[in-house]
Amino acid sequence: MGERMYRAQILLDPNQRRKLEELAHREGRSISAVTRQVINAGLEMLENKTEIWKKRNRILSHLRARREKQPFEYTGDLIAEARQEREREPFC
Repeated sequence: MGERMYRAQILLDPNQRRKLEELAHREGRSISAVTRQVINAGLEMLENKTEIWKKRNRILSHLRARREKQPFEYTGDLIAEARQEREREPFC
């Protein structure tokens, strides 16, 4: 790795420990190496999730601003349109 490593103590439930052991054994790696890989993948996922939420919030803010500038007002007759649509449908 080349960079300095830090020792950390974490508590795992038995299922987590078993899965890490299985992965490490299957890949011929240490539990520590697999754990670091899992942590990196989880951190990347969480960072991407944060970026996705930021992007969604920017889009929503933009849409709200547009809606405030041009509010939509429906001028049709929803009840009459629903009746016409129902009348066009064939009976089953």
